[in-house]
This record gives sequence, structure tokens and C-alpha cells, in this order.
Amino acid sequence: MADNWSEELLTVFLQTFLDVLPILTVLLVFQLLVLRQPIANLKHVVIGALYVIIGLALFLVGLERALFPLGRVMAQQLTAPSFLTDGKTDLLDWKDYYWVYLFGAAIGFATTIAEPSLIAVARKAERVSGGTISGWGLRIAVAIGVAASIAIGAFRIVTGTPLHLYMVAGYAIVVLQTLFTPRVIVPLAYDSGGVTTSTVTVPLVTALGLGLASTVPGRSAILDGFGLIALASLFPMITVMGYAQIGHLRRGGSLRRTKEASPAAPHPVDGTGQSIHHGQTDRRKR
Repeated sequence: MADNWSEELLTVFLQTFLDVLPILTVLLVFQLLVLRQPIANLKHVVIGALYVIIGLALFLVGLERALFPLGRVMAQQLTAPSFLTDGKTDLLDWKDYYWVYLFGAAIGFATTIAEPSLIAVARKAERVSGGTISGWGLRIAVAIGVAASIAIGAFRIVTGTPLHLYMVAGYAIVVLQTLFTPRVIVPLAYDSGGVTTSTVTVPLVTALGLGLASTVPGRSAILDGFGLIALASLFPMITVMGYAQIGHLRRGGSLRRTKEASPAAPHPVDGTGQSIHHGQTDRRKR
């Protein structure tokens, strides 16, 4: 058993090093050949790179050994007919899978709150905005979006409905919301969809989707198991813009977007240094 663990860890470590090598090569080429500057704190950089490779290797092994099997087991237990129907032999309906929807929403919310990339973006947004954007409010809004997306994605797998219907409807809502959301929040809302699909959320959500598609009768792991990540990237944009719209309305604003004033152009000056207004300029032209 120990030999299998050590061999797998060594194999993953070497594969991770090969995966990270192109990134290191690009950084070194630009630093040494383009910028022609020495690498500052070379010792710390080398140690940090080793930490990254070792951490990624351990993370990947942990996914295969723990998180993916856990997701499959949870999906099997939640979709077992004996659990869903209390031992009855009736045909299952989509409503019988409500525990799956609740579990998907709960795991989506919890993993998003713990997502390191989202925490980093929320802190930066709060600092750059001077506290106007609440870091915790942003994290909760994104987590609610991911929770809704996983629940709806589980419903899609159970019912076998096409993924593109949800994506088209979702992006139509995003486009409409963009027209009525304060412009300052729109780029952050779009970025929020990307930061949710990172190290913590993706493995658990993928394992849940594949496990669910493998256990629900008539579903294919290839056709139906994937797609939860796409929904998890979409719904946070909706909830973050909705969060901004609600806050704007509570402050007495309107959802109708007004044209933002452009920076005022400097007035021309005459030979004495006095500002020339448009009326004076027109008279001089005449």
C-alpha cells in the first residue's frame, strides 16, 4: 500500500513539474532575455516554485484518493432508490431527488465561501473601492449564485434536459442585467464567474456531477456529467449584479442607467492666461 502511494506521488510530482516547466520557462526568458534584469530574491523564488510543485502534486493525489471517490459515494447514496423512496418500488420522479438538489446547493455554497481566489478578489475589491464594495457581501453573493447553479445543474442531470437551454437563458439574463447595473460593478461581476471555478470548487463539483450522472438511470457520465462548472461560472454574474442592483435601490437610486459624465475638457485660454468660454470663442470665430 505504501509503495503504491509513493509511486503515485512520485509520478504525479514529475508530471506536475513538466506541467509547470513551460510557465517557468516563459518567466525566465522574459526576465533574463527581454528585461535583462537579474532575478530578485532568487533563493526565495526557487523555494516558492518547489512549494508550488509539491503542493500541486499533493493536491492532485488528494483529489484522486479522497475527493473524487467521496463525490461518487455521496451521489450513489443520495440517488439510491432505497433512500429516495423509503424502500418503495414506485418509479422515481424528478421531485424525489430533492435531497440531491439541497446537497448540491449546500456544497456549492460552502466550497465557494472557502475558495481562496474569491477571497483574494473580494479583499482587493473592498480595498480598491474604499469599502464601497463589501468583501463579505461579494463572497456571499457569489456563493449564492454557485449554490443555485449546482442545484439547477443537478436538476438538469436528473431530468436529462439539454445544457444549452440553461446557458442561453442565463446569458440572456446577464445581458439584460448589464444594461441596468451600475457600470462600476459589471466587470467585477463578470470576473466573479471565473474565480469561483478554482481549486476548491471544481474538484467537488465535478465529482458530484460525474457521480450523479453515473447513478441516475438513463444518464451518461460523458453527456450529462459535465456542465456543472459552466453553470457555476454563469450564475454568480447574475447574483453579483443583482446584489449591486438591490444595494443601489436601497440607497435611493434608479435601475435606469444614466449616461456617465465624461471628464470635463479644459477651457482654451487667451494670451493673458484667462479662460475663454464657448461664447467668447464663437464671437472670435465670427
